[in-house]
Amino acid sequence: MSVHKSDDMRKVTTHRLSEMKQRGEKISMLTAYDFSMASILDQAGVDVLLVGDSASNVMCGNVTTLPITLDEMIFMAKSVAKAVKRSLVVCDMPFGTYQGNSLEALSSAIRIMKETGADCIKLEGGEEIIDSVKRILSAGIPVMGHLGLMPQSINKYGTYAVRAKEESEAQKLIADAKLLEEAGCFAIVLEKIPAELAQKVAESVHIPIIGIGAGGGVDGQVLVMHDMLGITQGFSPRFLRRYADLFSVITEAVGNYVADVKSGDFPNEKEQY
Repeated sequence: MSVHKSDDMRKVTTHRLSEMKQRGEKISMLTAYDFSMASILDQAGVDVLLVGDSASNVMCGNVTTLPITLDEMIFMAKSVAKAVKRSLVVCDMPFGTYQGNSLEALSSAIRIMKETGADCIKLEGGEEIIDSVKRILSAGIPVMGHLGLMPQSINKYGTYAVRAKEESEAQKLIADAKLLEEAGCFAIVLEKIPAELAQKVAESVHIPIIGIGAGGGVDGQVLVMHDMLGITQGFSPRFLRRYADLFSVITEAVGNYVADVKSGDFPNEKEQY
């Protein structure tokens, strides 16, 4: 066990994340999509587990996050929530379940909360989706925002490049963050924006700001679990630190298993009844 793991084993809540920001304790967040991995991450001390629509890429093999459905997200979030004892469980609302229709957004969010056991939801955007945010919050469902690079809008951008480098987009991002805070969001993810801007946002709002490719001046960090464990290959943005090389570990283990089956070495006499 890491000595830097939080020694507070109470269930992480939205309120506790706010307390962590106030006392300057950084928030750790990782994605999770299934029971077994979520159980390991929870026991290892991760504060927040995000059932991300990144599952569209790493679990389903899609090129973007757009194809994943609400039913698929609910299936995964239910599996993750069953495993978790301490972490806050956040479920992404997939593309098409909240944009442009706040009533549909509310019914989507209610389905996630009723069917999964997740603690809260996350959606992408600022002013454009503020009606949906307010309506979901009015039902007592906690909302985490997401600004900067918004993968569900990739077809609008046409590139995964760093966002908000121009002054106008930077000013809109700051305004959107304040708008989300005023509406009642409990935290915001900032993806792939200049570190200086991210720090400015974190200092200008009272709610926790969690970064991915947004520098160290924010209140917490999130990475995709498959990326930080080195399961995915060929994806190496500057912000990614690989904490293991599970691709090699798994490839070697499976190769050894195949060889042992082929040679008749597995199972041996002690491995049968």
